[in-house]
Amino acid sequence: MASGLLRLVLLVSLIALSLARGGNDMVLDTDSTPKTPSCNNPYLMAKVKNWVNGREAETFEGAGAKFGALLPSEKENAVKLPVVISNPLNGCNASSSKLSGAIALSARGDCEFSVKAQVAQSGAAKALVVINDDEGLAKMACPEDSTSLNISIFVVMIPKSNGEALKKSIQDGKKVELLLYSPKRPVVDFSVVFLWLMAVGTIIVASFWSKITAPEKSDERYNELAEKESNAGTAKDDSEDDVMNLSVKGAVCFVITASVFLLLLYFFMSTWFVWVLIVLFCIGGIEGMHNCLLSLILRKWRSGGRKTITLPLLDEVSILSLVVLALCVGFAVFWVVTRRASYSWVGQDVLGICLMITVLQIARLPNIKVATVLLCCAFVYDIFWVFLSPLMFKDSVMVVVAKGDSSGEGLPMLLRIPRFFDPWGGQNMLGFGDVLFPGLLIVFSYRFDKENKKRGISGYFLWLVIGYGIGLGFTYLGLYLMNGNGQPALLYLVPCTLGVTVFLGLIRRELKQLWDYGTEPEVSRSTIEPAVEGTRSV
Repeated sequence: MASGLLRLVLLVSLIALSLARGGNDMVLDTDSTPKTPSCNNPYLMAKVKNWVNGREAETFEGAGAKFGALLPSEKENAVKLPVVISNPLNGCNASSSKLSGAIALSARGDCEFSVKAQVAQSGAAKALVVINDDEGLAKMACPEDSTSLNISIFVVMIPKSNGEALKKSIQDGKKVELLLYSPKRPVVDFSVVFLWLMAVGTIIVASFWSKITAPEKSDERYNELAEKESNAGTAKDDSEDDVMNLSVKGAVCFVITASVFLLLLYFFMSTWFVWVLIVLFCIGGIEGMHNCLLSLILRKWRSGGRKTITLPLLDEVSILSLVVLALCVGFAVFWVVTRRASYSWVGQDVLGICLMITVLQIARLPNIKVATVLLCCAFVYDIFWVFLSPLMFKDSVMVVVAKGDSSGEGLPMLLRIPRFFDPWGGQNMLGFGDVLFPGLLIVFSYRFDKENKKRGISGYFLWLVIGYGIGLGFTYLGLYLMNGNGQPALLYLVPCTLGVTVFLGLIRRELKQLWDYGTEPEVSRSTIEPAVEGTRSV
């Protein structure tokens, strides 16, 4: 059962590989119009604060135009102005409504954006707000012949729902005022440091987990209890029944299956499909959290598993295990109920980290040969579905799937943390696959060092942890350089982990040992048993 769950978790985690993302999810249409002195503004997002009859309402976001005045970056430098609906509403002709000293509100369509702005400016308006015809935001570009364009007012587009709400308030006779500004996004949001620590820390803890949960003292009674608890779901590092050794064939099949599943999500994304993934995440998270908590408790309280109870189908299980399981189920249910709350990221990260620690205990890379196939396949998979898939499909398949369905439900198989220091809000995210797949290699390096009595700089584990940390740093550097667009994290993580392993193996002349590790001929049980039988017969 654990093996089957592991395969499913690895598959879904592979789909979430490229979720190294930041910022908000506002995506503007592309623009290919040439730059001119009168049409050279950078495309900036805008904050729109609004008041209705003097009472502040919800602040929403808009998009600035390629032309017109640049919005102030500081709220204190912006001016609160009344809003007047253009008449006609499309704003393509001189308005019969008095626009002087106000913000003109018009609808998208029927004429160029620049024409609407010129009409509003000729009516002495201080700014123009265009209501889009859907919930997205489009780049307001200049016409092809824009050399003589002379617009000096602010021009901002807002989503349809926000624009309709403003229009209705004005039509109801209420006084509506807006304040427009565009705060600068920090070059580095320091919340990404916490995400970095979560990812690196998860792999380090998973590597040392058998040592962390090892009992301080060992006795015969405890060994009996440990064996009994393993039947209740406690992972044991030395239990071959709970370990799945990955193979070359399995690695390739994972990537192929994940690609098919990703396309299914892309074409048939719906609320029920996302709910299936949420349920799978909760099942895996509950098992992982139960395993982690029970292991830690039994380390300190070895007698805690002595009291047992017999249940149908489950046979004999400890009361402690059932109590911990109930707490884990309650935690997961609470997260599902509150998953849209601002604090839900905490529960998601706790469940995710416990799940990944457990997966890294169950799954094993036997050698670098399998690691090379797995990581290289994932490397190609990640880059193809993020950067190359738009050549075959109209969008980046990975980015579309990462955003979830239209109801706002997203994939839960990722670590996330709010951008606390960013005025635009949003979240930094990292897919489980970006932790699990390099993590499998790093855990292997720890096991290799331990079995070959290597420590510190003479081993591989320390260098791979450093390489992984540096790779994550490069990932977020690329993220900021790409203005928050999703990055295929394995583009940076594979060279910084697998590349480091191969490089060190070459210079130490240990690459052959790493490549064939675990495949050397050993005296197997099947070889020993005939000899034993022969001895008995004598």
